[in-house]
Amino acid sequence: MIRRLRDAARGSEVRSLLSGGDRRSIAHSARASRIVHEDPSRVAELALAMDDDWLVSMRALDLLEKLAHEHPDWVEPYRDVFLGRLAQSDKWEVHLQIVRALPLFDWRPAERERAVKILRLDLKHPQKFVRAWALDSLATFAVRNKRLRPLVERTLKEFEASESKALITRARDIRRRLRELG
Repeated sequence: MIRRLRDAARGSEVRSLLSGGDRRSIAHSARASRIVHEDPSRVAELALAMDDDWLVSMRALDLLEKLAHEHPDWVEPYRDVFLGRLAQSDKWEVHLQIVRALPLFDWRPAERERAVKILRLDLKHPQKFVRAWALDSLATFAVRNKRLRPLVERTLKEFEASESKALITRARDIRRRLRELG
């Protein structure tokens, strides 16, 4: 059944709009987004567009993450895509989309454990944007899980001591947000 759905998605209009170009291109993501907004049942095409073309996967994840902010109920049935094999991708752009999306969902305990594991691993990612977003998302999880706070605090101190202005700024923003949330 899943294989049949994936095969159908590979031939879908939404998937074809996400293909082509290079890593700096968004292909025709805006058109794909409009199609899904006009017919929310087509979110499934985004979730099932995960395949060997990592650019298609990255763009589909990006759209799913954006949709999860606007319409979490549309993406909820497909949220497992963020915990799956793509979390082991060698592409930092894919990791970035995943770490940004993980705190947007209410995970069951085993899923939450997997999400936190992904974020912990990505705190050490070579790409600083991935590290910054992984910490941001982990801090969001730490609001409800006090056991994560020592790790978040340690990593905030590491970011603040780094030479990267981006990491220092992200650490400052996370601290401010955590203070506001109490």
